[in-house]
Amino acid sequence: MIGAGPAGLAVARALKQHGRPYTQIERHTATGGVWDIDAPGTPMYESAHFISSRTLSGFGGFPMPDHYADYPPHRDILAYLRSFADAYGLTEAIEFGVSVARIEKLEDGSWLVEREGGETTRHDSVISCTGAQWFPNIPEIPGNFTGEVRHTLSYRSPHELEGKRVLVVGAGNSGCDIACDAARSADRAVISMRRGYWFIPKHIFGMPVDVFAEGGPHLPKRVEQAVFGRMLRLLVGKPERLGLQKPDHRLFETHPVLNSMLWHHLQHGDIEARPGIKTTAGKTVTFTDGRSEDFDLILLATGYRHLVPHGQEYFGDPQHPDLYLSSFSREHDGLYGVGYVETNSGAYQLFDLQAQLIANYLSARAHGNESASRFRQLILTERPDLSGGVKFDKSPRHRGYVDSHALTTHLRKLYQRMGWSPESTPPSAVPATAGKR
Repeated sequence: MIGAGPAGLAVARALKQHGRPYTQIERHTATGGVWDIDAPGTPMYESAHFISSRTLSGFGGFPMPDHYADYPPHRDILAYLRSFADAYGLTEAIEFGVSVARIEKLEDGSWLVEREGGETTRHDSVISCTGAQWFPNIPEIPGNFTGEVRHTLSYRSPHELEGKRVLVVGAGNSGCDIACDAARSADRAVISMRRGYWFIPKHIFGMPVDVFAEGGPHLPKRVEQAVFGRMLRLLVGKPERLGLQKPDHRLFETHPVLNSMLWHHLQHGDIEARPGIKTTAGKTVTFTDGRSEDFDLILLATGYRHLVPHGQEYFGDPQHPDLYLSSFSREHDGLYGVGYVETNSGAYQLFDLQAQLIANYLSARAHGNESASRFRQLILTERPDLSGGVKFDKSPRHRGYVDSHALTTHLRKLYQRMGWSPESTPPSAVPATAGKR
C-alpha cells in the first residue's frame, strides 16, 4: 500500500480488521497526506477548512470529536487523522520516508515495487492511495503576462498577497478560499471565472448544509435541482447582482462550491468578479467582457490531475483512472486505488466503503471463497450508472464523476450480493496484531 493519508489509513484499518498482512509506505515522515501543511508538495494553506461537515465526515466507528467546529480547520483534520492512525495501531506499521519510483507487473501476476534508491520488493497486490491533489493543472495564459504566475499548489499564507494586485483564476473551493484571503490582505483582489457557478452557503437554517440535505426530504434529482435552486436564489440572491455570471447548468451538475465568505466580500467591495481572460500584455489583463486591469500576481486555482507517477501506464487516464467503482483496476488484477473518486459529498465515508470492499475481496480470494470469482467478473464487465440521475458537466474534471448517494447505495447492495460486511469497527474491536507483515 502506497500512501498514509486519509485513503491509505482507511485501507490499512480495513486490511487489519480482516487480518490481511500488508506493507504500507509513506514518502513523508508522518501520516496525514495533504492535510499536513508541512508535508513536501502539499497544496494545504493556512485558511483551509473541511468543506463537508464534522458530523458527516468521520470514518465509520471513529467520529470526529464533538468539540470540533462544524467545518474544522486543517490542523484539526490532521490531528483527527493522526489520532485515528494511533487508535487503530496503524502508525507503527508504516514505513516512513520511503518513496516509490515505479511499480511493474510481473509475468506471474505479482507486482514489483521499486523504491527510490533501488530496493525492490514483490507483492501479490498494490493499493495506490497517493491522492488526487499533488499535480497541478496549469493552463496556458493567453498573451504575454510579465507579472508573477503561480498555481495555488504553492500558496500557503495571506501574507504572500500583501501589497499586491492579485487575480485569482478559478472558482473551486480552494480558489474561493484564497480569493477571500486576497480580499482581506491584497491591495486589490479580483476573481476570474470562465462561467457561472452555483455557490452553496455552508449553513442553511443554522445547520451545516450537508446535514440539512441529508435530513431530506429525498426527492427525485430533477425535483431537488429545481427546489434547492430556487431556495438558493431566495437565500443569497442572484449572482449577477454581484458581478458573477449566471450558472449555465443545473444545480449539482458541477462539483459543489461551498463558500459563504466570497459573497460577503463581493457584497462589501473587498473583491470583484470578472469573466475569463481574453489576453494579457505586460502586467495588463484583458477579460472577455473587454475590461482591462493591471495585476502583480496571477494565482491559478485551476485544479489538479489524478496522476499516479509510479504506475500511470497501469492506471490509464491521468484525469480519471478507469477503475471499477473508482477502486479496482479492470485490466490489471491485483491493482487497486483509493482516493481518486470525484463526487459531491464528504470523502472519508466513501474511502471507508471502498477500503472495506477491497479488504473483503482480498480476504475472499485468500480463503478460496466463490464470491471472489463472482466479484472479479463484475470488475471485468459491470459499468453501473452512478450518476444518480444527474447530467454531469462535460468538463475534464467531471469525466468519471459520480453521485455520492448513487455510489454508496450501489456499494451497499453489492456487499449484500457478495455476502460481505461493509462495517468498520471501533478501535477496541481490531486485534492489535492483525494486519502486520
